Amino acid sequence: MKTYTNVFDLGDLKTALAEAAEIKKDRYKYEGLGRHKTCLLIFFNNSLRTRLSTQKAARNLGMDVIVLDVNQGAWKLETERGVVMDGDKSEHLLEAIPVMASYCDVIGVRSFARFESREDDYTEKILNQFIRYSGKPVFSMEAATGHPLQAFADLITIEEYKRTERPKVVLTWAPHPRALPQAVPNSFADFMNEADVDFVITHPHGYELDPKFVRGARVEYDQQKAFEGAEFIYAKNWACPGVTCPEDYGKVLSKDRSWTVDTEHMSWTDNAFFMHCLPVRRNMIVTDDVIEAPTSLVIPEAANREISATVVLKRLLQGN
Repeated sequence: MKTYTNVFDLGDLKTALAEAAEIKKDRYKYEGLGRHKTCLLIFFNNSLRTRLSTQKAARNLGMDVIVLDVNQGAWKLETERGVVMDGDKSEHLLEAIPVMASYCDVIGVRSFARFESREDDYTEKILNQFIRYSGKPVFSMEAATGHPLQAFADLITIEEYKRTERPKVVLTWAPHPRALPQAVPNSFADFMNEADVDFVITHPHGYELDPKFVRGARVEYDQQKAFEGAEFIYAKNWACPGVTCPEDYGKVLSKDRSWTVDTEHMSWTDNAFFMHCLPVRRNMIVTDDVIEAPTSLVIPEAANREISATVVLKRLLQGN
């Protein structure tokens, strides 16, 4: 594996899940694989779970880790070609990338959607520059339109807790005070569509995800109908993806609190587990009683971020 940006990079999901289970039993089984190798983690945006879990995963494999906060510990970087650099940006990404690559063996990049241009976000301009110009294996630690490390951890969690062979999994939009990217819901849909689950997406009109992620999933605008018989509820907010109305891309079209996941919502399900990637706005996305219930999986889900990252880094090392 040379890059990791989506579900298809993993190949067969049953094999990937078996590998995750193996690593979870012995996190240091492949500790010698990364000896004298360096993992560079580049953050254009804040992080808690991704930073900690990926550092831990790299060290599980015996790697040294360098963490770079671009907005705090480096020159401001220009990302556009043809720009006269007479402003506050001192270095261009096209020089910075090969320089950074010369100090490491594997590169992780975290760069959120800017909501300035749907085209720039959905072509993954920054992530793809690292893939093209670094000459090193590159993996996404959340990009403008995807968060595959999170989605892989989500799949591992569902596999561990499912009660039936092919559970019903529902991705539900929930309200939030700010405009959030579609990266998490996109990648969750990406993975669920390839997994052996009955997958449903529910959201208000105007929040339709990009068709390349929705694919064959059932979209249900009636949240209660979507929840019926569900075994896993995955709540997440996202701003308008601009599929039906490009001019609304990145906008908050609704803060309808009737979509907040509470005990009534969960009563519509088949005693479903609750999932969320964290951080979560309590009593906006989900009520206290639901996230604190025994059926809440947010903590084991977060813990599985270490496992998903270890599998990905292991494969990148083996493929290099």
